[in-house]
Amino acid sequence: MPTVQSKDGTTLAYDVLGSGPALVCLTGATCFRTFRPVAADAKVFASAFTVYNWDRRGRGDSGDTPPYAVAREVDDVEAMIDAAGGHAILYGHSSGAALALETAVRLPAKVDAVVVYDAPYVQDETARAEYARLAARVDALLDEGSNAKALKAFLRGIGMPRAFVGLLPLVPGWRTMKALAPTLRYDIALTENLPPLARCAGIEVPVHVVVGEKNPPGLAVVARQLADAIPNATHRTLAGQNHLVSAKALLPILSAAAAQRRHR
Repeated sequence: MPTVQSKDGTTLAYDVLGSGPALVCLTGATCFRTFRPVAADAKVFASAFTVYNWDRRGRGDSGDTPPYAVAREVDDVEAMIDAAGGHAILYGHSSGAALALETAVRLPAKVDAVVVYDAPYVQDETARAEYARLAARVDALLDEGSNAKALKAFLRGIGMPRAFVGLLPLVPGWRTMKALAPTLRYDIALTENLPPLARCAGIEVPVHVVVGEKNPPGLAVVARQLADAIPNATHRTLAGQNHLVSAKALLPILSAAAAQRRHR
């Protein structure tokens, strides 16, 4: 298992699959690189890319160094890009999409292109107030050690169907997801505000904004906001897809990003 060190000394664990342009994948809440859906997606992407599938800080085999800051997670992405040769395409899913955009803003020289799926910023002030209440609830549950309740409350609060959330304890990997519930605070820090449209307007690399058709409507609103703000961004709604998007449906979009990426 290869590892790399972030600027603050945090050890990041990763796997490398496939061949082709470097693709660094940024996963969403409580995901980790060996989680079955994440590993399966990486294998699909590896048919066209050299995929860097890694554990974000506090997850899987990666370490963590408090206190948390978004800038430290951007440093983590930079460490992965450097491991990939110094520049890469970024694919961000859910809170990983927010992290991918933040990286493109802060590290333009190292990002070749960005594909984001279901960037989960709040779409307006009403949604921000609701999310703040959810964040407080999750934080309180985590403080009392109720990781499972915190994770379920978070997933229901962001629009996951109750039936799906109720079945999660039967899913392989649930025990690990539950253990990683404290990192929900990191995902919330990335997504608790309106999309940073003014800052994203300065992104110079190709950006492909993608959203699933079967998602809560707020995600579609945010996707449109981002695509309108980022110069020359593309916008795509994937028919029949929800938040658990098919990697095969995404692969053509990633391949288009590779074809349009900034060449060096």
